[in-house]
Amino acid sequence: MMSSPVSADRTGSVVRNVLRHRRDETTAAVDHVVEECPVALVFNGISHAVMMATPIDLDDFALGFALSEGIVERASDVFEIDSLLHAESAEVHLRVSQEAFMALKGKRRALAGRSGCGVCGIESIELLDLHPAPVASSCNTPTIASIAVERASRELREHQHLMHETGGIHAAAWCNVDGKVMQVFEDVGRHNALDKLIGWLARTRIDTVQGFVFLSSRASYELVRKAARVRVHTLATISAPTSLAINVAQEAGIRLLSFCRGDGFVEYLAPDASISRTTPQACQP
Repeated sequence: MMSSPVSADRTGSVVRNVLRHRRDETTAAVDHVVEECPVALVFNGISHAVMMATPIDLDDFALGFALSEGIVERASDVFEIDSLLHAESAEVHLRVSQEAFMALKGKRRALAGRSGCGVCGIESIELLDLHPAPVASSCNTPTIASIAVERASRELREHQHLMHETGGIHAAAWCNVDGKVMQVFEDVGRHNALDKLIGWLARTRIDTVQGFVFLSSRASYELVRKAARVRVHTLATISAPTSLAINVAQEAGIRLLSFCRGDGFVEYLAPDASISRTTPQACQP
């Protein structure tokens, strides 16, 4: 798979003039604001989606979107990625296999995405994909210990550089089995941040069994569904899950952990699971 370099001029934030009001004082200053612009995802010359996103790490974003939306089955189905940055927008052109392109045309989907929107453009309820295939696991699948999740929740903020600068952006992190934060992607949209991470995982051929995803957001069903498509076994989030996110995670066999803090988290179990269980059950000999 070939990809093009993206201009280094874009940092994910822009500078704006502001007035700071503190009690009876007003001071002129400048502030860093997270950048948001329309990003068109073009497959084999045909525009498929326009997402409102932060225009950095666009090659990873496009690859992750293609995988997490089921447009391609594997990264090798994407032959070339070319990212083009304009003054107020961006385009990412992907050349995909003929098989993937024909399947895409057959879906007749045209997304018009917004920040935090995962189902814009769906023509009917029946087209929602709410039933993922189970994520395969075995006795060799490592159990993510509580101490690892707690470590990740403490470390994540140190890696959120745009969050420190702007105060208004989401992050998606890949953590190893010990909870060490290995890579972080940021975007104004939590779905976009996860797609960027998924694209990186696929491009670098990371084994998604050997770690977990940590998100600086709530757990919505779209995020869990994306994780299921790339066979993530454990998904941790800072904020709360929705009921549908829990349902999808249980159907996929994903371990869903929310309200993750430095001193604990909440794990969501299947209705028939024992409430005394705090870690996944070991494989039986």
